[in-house]
Amino acid sequence: MKPDATPTARALVTLELVQGSPGITAGRLADKLGVSERAARRYVAILREAGILIESVRGPYGGYRVGRGLRLPPLVFTATEALGLVMAVLDGHHDAGDPTDPVGGALGKIVRALPEPVAAQAEAVRRSAAPAPDRAAARPDPGTTSALVRACSDQRRVRLGYRSEAGSEWIAEVDPWALVVRHGRWYLLCHSHAANARRAYRIDRVLGVDLLDQTFTPPTDLDPVALLEEHLAVGWEYTVEVVIDAPLATVAPCLPRALGRLECVDAGTTRLVGSTSNPTWYAEQLAGLPASYRIVQCPELQYAARVIGQRLLAASGSGGT
Repeated sequence: MKPDATPTARALVTLELVQGSPGITAGRLADKLGVSERAARRYVAILREAGILIESVRGPYGGYRVGRGLRLPPLVFTATEALGLVMAVLDGHHDAGDPTDPVGGALGKIVRALPEPVAAQAEAVRRSAAPAPDRAAARPDPGTTSALVRACSDQRRVRLGYRSEAGSEWIAEVDPWALVVRHGRWYLLCHSHAANARRAYRIDRVLGVDLLDQTFTPPTDLDPVALLEEHLAVGWEYTVEVVIDAPLATVAPCLPRALGRLECVDAGTTRLVGSTSNPTWYAEQLAGLPASYRIVQCPELQYAARVIGQRLLAASGSGGT
């Protein structure tokens, strides 16, 4: 347990330990909690004050156990609810208070299974909390995501309908390699048979999924996160080439992989090759480099860097020159 955990949090962990190990002694409880035996007994007392029946038996074979008066109902989640909970943990969910939403419904089951005093506190938080929505996030349908998760796990080809950002729609047969969550957006990393190339599809834009009979074998050296970052760095409107006066080992930790591919020119020089549709954002990322650099290709990026540089000079009181 963390040293700054609240008494209520420690009491809940105590309940878990007693439920999981009927007959657990105060000494063992204290060891598990990282506290004294006296403190462990105090957490048991907190549970009893909350109306949870904790029985204790004296003697060499005695200890604490949950009384027969506490019977938690079994929790039965649908596949959509279970996946929705996982997705909520991964990227934060803003419909947890809606009982008609998969996450809201699943959370309601958990709350109803808690002892009444604990459930009352949890429900109060659930009703009163007002999370600020992440407007950049795009949460896919849990049913669609569930179908893709199953296809990835079973290594089965799928036929999916897709709508691009521009509104174009098409059907594609793909081998689903992996799902990756990046900055609140869910991507399917896959091999497209029509294009005979790897693709990264936004799962919130997938219109439907059909599981096919064909199977596949994913690449043995697959690194889904690295491959997605590399994929997202190519194919944009402006091609970029930057030469950086620092070794590759120094540069790599300073730049997001989505900027492009880093190449070692020599012991003290690195080349960055990529593309962007947002030169200003790209220039801002480069500005954090701890070394000098030259934008060799991309007039749009050169202009954006010049504007940012003038703004920084003005902010420093050095004027705009």
